[in-house]
Amino acid sequence: MKLRLLSLSFLALLAAPAMRAEQFSALLFSKTAGWHHDSINTGVIAIQALGKLHDFNVFWTEDANRVFNDKELAKYKVVIFLCTTGDVLNDQQQAAFEKFIKNGGGFVGIHSASDTEYEWPWYTKMVGRMFHIHPVVQTATMKVEDYNFPGMDRFAKRFLFTEEWYEFGPPQSQALKYLLSVDEKTYKPAANWGTKQGKGMGDFHPTSWYQNYDGGRAFYTAMGHLPATYLDANFIHHIYGGIYWAATGNEFHAE
Repeated sequence: MKLRLLSLSFLALLAAPAMRAEQFSALLFSKTAGWHHDSINTGVIAIQALGKLHDFNVFWTEDANRVFNDKELAKYKVVIFLCTTGDVLNDQQQAAFEKFIKNGGGFVGIHSASDTEYEWPWYTKMVGRMFHIHPVVQTATMKVEDYNFPGMDRFAKRFLFTEEWYEFGPPQSQALKYLLSVDEKTYKPAANWGTKQGKGMGDFHPTSWYQNYDGGRAFYTAMGHLPATYLDANFIHHIYGGIYWAATGNEFHAE
């Protein structure tokens, strides 16, 4: 009898992992057709660790053919574009991704996700603002614009951060809600690439935002250029907040 009970207990332990289900599944996509950031590998490891910490599944690929179709996208609640660049999806893949968002899916764009798919108007409107130019990497002062969003609770009201400060073009959507900005008075925003120049964005220079978009949800942060940034606990918590909101729609209130 005791042996039988022990056997049943052992079988139950074996079955337990199979019975447990993660909160949700996330597709992590890092294909580049332009500049390839050194931070991608560190970012992948960090987001995979977030999945273990917060109990969600992460599947990472750079193969658009493998995942950007109706059958595969149906497995996920959120798609994360990690430092993607250039034209990364063909017409059929774009159509599948649009359908995914329209069916209530979530999008998270990190850093050069705004330097991706310039010729796809639906995508540029979802990202919200597109990359124009950046100066050299510098330390600057950032400001919290809104604490009432997941992942914003650990930032000081103003704090130092070192980044490749993206200057953005005009907003592609009027529904953007801003989370973070950088104070241009605390660094040198001017940049000259010969064929392209920049002088900053003025008094308000946003670096992170979100919006409800076309039936789904979209979050973007411009931070994430340096590999070591993904070792910053506050930044990684910020990324998780975006993933969590985009996947679930759940809100957070600081007070």
